Amino acid sequence: MEQPKQARVGIMDAVKTSEVLDHGMTVIEIDPRQDALFCKGLSKHFTASLDKKDRKQPKNRLQRAWQAIRPPRKRKTAVDNVNLRLKRGEIFGVVGHNGSGKSTLIRMVSTLLTPDEGSISVFGYDPVRQPYQVQRLINRVSVDAAFFKKLSANENLLYAARLYGAEDKASLKRAEEILKVLGLEEGRLTDSLQELSRGMQQKVAIARALLTSPVLLLLDEPTTGLDPKSKRDVQEFILELQKTHDATVLLTSHDMDEVERLCGRIALMSDGHFVARGTADELKQMVLDRRIERGEAKLGDTPPVMEEVFIELTGSEWKSAEEDVD
Repeated sequence: MEQPKQARVGIMDAVKTSEVLDHGMTVIEIDPRQDALFCKGLSKHFTASLDKKDRKQPKNRLQRAWQAIRPPRKRKTAVDNVNLRLKRGEIFGVVGHNGSGKSTLIRMVSTLLTPDEGSISVFGYDPVRQPYQVQRLINRVSVDAAFFKKLSANENLLYAARLYGAEDKASLKRAEEILKVLGLEEGRLTDSLQELSRGMQQKVAIARALLTSPVLLLLDEPTTGLDPKSKRDVQEFILELQKTHDATVLLTSHDMDEVERLCGRIALMSDGHFVARGTADELKQMVLDRRIERGEAKLGDTPPVMEEVFIELTGSEWKSAEEDVD
């Protein structure tokens, strides 16, 4: 039986294959039959200092001095037995407070952290055993994107492109196209990053991530702190990517309206594990059904909003992005 042909992935998934090869970037082959992302039994543990109220009282000055130098520590599970499967072209949202494990999950998928238990597959490649191949297929935008702040936006984008072996001219042209769609004025590309607003910097971070044409885009709270117009520009661009380029997106966010608008499926994360997942409508119906069983609602009632869904299913009061800080 003839095997299906493998898809070829290069510097820009948004352009044709022939144009991709002109950029000079190494081509990574993927099997279109593979899941975009598959995580099984994924866990990550860290150690943290015990709160003073939880520490044993030192019996003498020597123990007191030792505790001051090396405070007692405890193990904290950041991600706890997470299972996740994403099909190509899907936008999947993960919602939770700071400390719930969202960013740790993203960092493990992006090869920045090694899982303590479980496995990850990105189009069939293992981030632990095959990090180079995975890095060619993904890119990540975080809430606090790192830049060389004294360099211009163009210079930062060129630096990123060269790391992947891409050609300067073609990369800058594509970056300008992306930033134009996102609403960044062309004249600001030569300004240093420290002169750009938070929203402008985040748009540059998104353009930088797309220079490598990721088939899996990891967005870790990409719109937190942006003004309403910049937030809407970014959201529209994410939807356009999915519609026109079959992009797969794993999105974490504090914004319930954002995940409801962008994501086909949503997982609610608390204390390192998924407490519920489904479409926004399915999650709302789940909570409404629980209320009906408890006699707190009746058939035909309006389903709850997503903030109420989060509170009901996690047992945790919802906080906005501005309130939920470490």
